[in-house]
Amino acid sequence: MADPPAIIWEREVKRLLRYRELVPRLEEALGKFSRRDSAEVVQPVRTTMALPKHNGFMGQMPAYMENDGVLSTKLVCFYNREDGSALPATQATVVLLDPAYGNVKAVVAGEVITGMRTAAVSAISAKLLMRPGAEVLAILGTGKQALTHYNVFTEIFSFKEVRVWSRTREGAERFRHSVSGPVTVCDSAEEAVRGADAIVTVTRCTEPVLFGQWVKPGAHVAAVGACRPNWRELDDVMMKEAVVYTDSREGAMAESGDIIFSGAEVFAELGEVINGTKPALKEKTTVFKSLGMGVEDAVSAKLVFDQWKAKDSQP
Repeated sequence: MADPPAIIWEREVKRLLRYRELVPRLEEALGKFSRRDSAEVVQPVRTTMALPKHNGFMGQMPAYMENDGVLSTKLVCFYNREDGSALPATQATVVLLDPAYGNVKAVVAGEVITGMRTAAVSAISAKLLMRPGAEVLAILGTGKQALTHYNVFTEIFSFKEVRVWSRTREGAERFRHSVSGPVTVCDSAEEAVRGADAIVTVTRCTEPVLFGQWVKPGAHVAAVGACRPNWRELDDVMMKEAVVYTDSREGAMAESGDIIFSGAEVFAELGEVINGTKPALKEKTTVFKSLGMGVEDAVSAKLVFDQWKAKDSQP
């Protein structure tokens, strides 16, 4: 008889999940995902159901890693909230199952996982595509994803300046006071990104907020918001003049308004760069369009579950 499923709450996830363990595991998983001739990773494109009364969506993100024995699905609700709303923009839960028996092994709170794995993959994109010696990081947006991106980018890289912009000055000031290092609050998105070496867009915008004419040649952009086919953060100039990378070609073509509306060509998946089958064109302006994948949640939840079990078994 199977053991009852573990319930791992947000506070435990926050305590157990660390970028130093998470980043290399995600890098390995991205490489496995992009080896299409292998059955190592099975992952359909996220399915999404509209919640029109609440101006939101529910997504389902299953993934199976055959050689690692990992079977999971994430249920995530995300919303296009009004500025100043007290309601959360996202809520998520990851379910880990035993692939042989089909029983639930663990139910893991997914908010911290979603924030940290997304930021970690953006950091992997910068590790692969950002020019050496980058000094200025710009973050557009000041929500939870902005904070996780700030944390991992400042942990892994040595920026001399971090700039931030929000649609409200209050949001930007709140963000500045919530982080440990110095942050420059900018009055406009243009001011934040002019001359920046790395740019992270983590907004709830549905129309372009980053314009290619502002971005210096050779900059790297991690575009994280706009996860619907009719939402955008980047304009046509930005998308067409940059070399575009994604986590999943199939996912990007189905879900990314930035790619669909601009008609931009996807040059490579991050996993292809990791595998050495596509080059990292660091001399070019690059965009990593992030949609998020079930395999990223699977790897993250398994890491949390394994660490939770190891701690629970200690005398």
